[in-house]
Amino acid sequence: MIKNKTSISVKSIFLGLITTASQAQAEQACELASNHTDDTKRYIQCLDQVIADLQRDQKMWVNKLTMDLEKIKEDTGNSQLLPIFNRSIKNQERYLEDSCRWRYLQKMPNGTSAAIAYKQCEIEILKNHVKVLQQPLK
Repeated sequence: MIKNKTSISVKSIFLGLITTASQAQAEQACELASNHTDDTKRYIQCLDQVIADLQRDQKMWVNKLTMDLEKIKEDTGNSQLLPIFNRSIKNQERYLEDSCRWRYLQKMPNGTSAAIAYKQCEIEILKNHVKVLQQPLK
């Protein structure tokens, strides 16, 4: 039992360190200096990196919560939590795609503006979702 609590404490500290480092990367400022093709390309690449960092954070928190919910299932026998959580993750992905897609379509036929709008939308939704996932289970 003590070994298990120590293992959980070590995991919590590790997750905290990773989260801090990832948040610092995700907070990098992407700025579009001009509408020049090279600047736009660098800006879109920067947005892509922020998205990749946020997706990594999201995955880490989903994995942590999955483990926590599995532990709750073992301890209490409550088998309803994990399937509902998994469904919420799938619905979140669909929400992100649909919410950002209509913003993309609204900016068409300018493909560059449309791509930027989609990526900015994706960043905001991912940031919010990670923040929600970070809320502790009580």
